[in-house]
Amino acid sequence: MKIDKYSMVSLIYQLREKNENGRMLEELSEERPLKFLYGSGRLLPAFEANILSLSTGDPFNFNLDAENAYGSRREEMIIDVPVSVFEVDGKIDENICKVGNEVPMTDGDGNPFYGVIIEILSDHVRMDFNHPMAGVDLHFAGKILEVREPSDEELNAPSSCSGCSGHDHSSCGGSCS
Repeated sequence: MKIDKYSMVSLIYQLREKNENGRMLEELSEERPLKFLYGSGRLLPAFEANILSLSTGDPFNFNLDAENAYGSRREEMIIDVPVSVFEVDGKIDENICKVGNEVPMTDGDGNPFYGVIIEILSDHVRMDFNHPMAGVDLHFAGKILEVREPSDEELNAPSSCSGCSGHDHSSCGGSCS
């Protein structure tokens, strides 16, 4: 069976920065493959386009430029957050408020997102809310482990992606968001 819209796909890959010799960003193994419903809108469109029509056992090897992955880094995604956001009982929580920490946040509608602290000043904390892979060209090399028809439960599941190394699915190398 070939990958087509609404196929259940299981795959492994190595994700590298820029090209096949670039810095390793992520590696999924056969013990923890990426499993997802193809065509559910949970993957980067360019990632899906590159694996369309592959079958069980087929290898893949392709590059995605930053624009077709997570886009360019945007200055407007660097925001000053009031230091009071990081206070507990009137004191800054120094376990959370450290340069380099990725901090879970929510917007006014309760939607979760992450920001990285890049600078701490007396009245505000400068945070970068760009996707961690924004501005990065990506290289994927891997293998399709299985392609099959989805069960009714899989077709109707609220989240059609599992097995991603235990992290936020929006950052799993383009294969889950």
